[in-house]
Amino acid sequence: MRGTPIAAALVAMGAGALSGCVAAAIPVAAAAGVYKARQDQPKAEKRRKKAAAAAEAPKPGQVYLAPDGTKVQVTAMTALPPPDGVAKPVSASKAPPGMQYLYGSGEAAALSLQAYAALWNYLHVEIGFRRDKSQIRSVVLSPGSTLDNPKFDLCGKRPLAVVLDIDETALLNSGYERDEAIRGTGYDQQRWNRWEASGADKVEAVPGAAEALAAARRDGITVIFNSNRSAATAAQTAAALDHAGLGPAALFETLWLRGEGEPSGKDARREKIAQRYCIVAMVGDQLGDFSDLFNAPDTPVLARRNSVGGTLLAPLWGAGWFLLPNPVYGTGLKGGVDDIFPPDVRWTDPEEKK
Repeated sequence: MRGTPIAAALVAMGAGALSGCVAAAIPVAAAAGVYKARQDQPKAEKRRKKAAAAAEAPKPGQVYLAPDGTKVQVTAMTALPPPDGVAKPVSASKAPPGMQYLYGSGEAAALSLQAYAALWNYLHVEIGFRRDKSQIRSVVLSPGSTLDNPKFDLCGKRPLAVVLDIDETALLNSGYERDEAIRGTGYDQQRWNRWEASGADKVEAVPGAAEALAAARRDGITVIFNSNRSAATAAQTAAALDHAGLGPAALFETLWLRGEGEPSGKDARREKIAQRYCIVAMVGDQLGDFSDLFNAPDTPVLARRNSVGGTLLAPLWGAGWFLLPNPVYGTGLKGGVDDIFPPDVRWTDPEEKK
């Protein structure tokens, strides 16, 4: 039957019918694909625009220039401020570790109390019981001294005095540091200038400072402040000291501040104070509060560290020179890993060698 005309006709008919079905099916499928593509196009465009907008979205902390020239900083706020316009504290904000330690920890308070107790003991016992005060030596390095060859002058008939730095030595700038912690943008000189002029009632005494200074005054030892705060804000600085119970302080008598255009070093002011008084103790939170020699340019980190304990100055710590903790700012906060840690202390986890 495969060779008969009828069979051939049936095969031809079947083939024709099959071809017709396929031919009809192709345009229908193509039309469906075009329709679906048109349906998906707006969705794809929407997704593309959304991705582009996310990529270009401002990030918290970035500063942009508004059309009117105003600088605008993007914040991470997720809600608008209250209707009264008073911003509420950011409960999720976390203070930097240094601030947590200095302004919030019992450990830092204990160190401060310890330092001021040592100061008072030194003034009252080592200095107070000396019969011939003219033979006491000043703890200010004499002109021409070096860290390796320090020299100190006899007091003679000059009245005794203790000289202190102010910020984070006698005063805690709690108001300014809180503001800086919330903003998270680091130190701002202009903002600090405004703080000096307006923050006198937002400070606290360093633990132990008020009691030790009051006791020193009762023993007839003059208390003098030597600070890099601006002399232009002397009245506000004196008010801040009074507010914290550390005053009184009078400009160019018991309060020495940085004049316009003067360098940040304190040796020049120290020498002027030393001409009037025999300085029997100094208190600070930076090595520059004791001598500018510690901050010589290009001094390697470890060399600066070794100059404290590896020279003839070592016996002064706790016996004329008293240092307060300050992990928040200052000349002590510098150096990379290789600057701080010498090669002989480098350690590799044995597990990582396997």
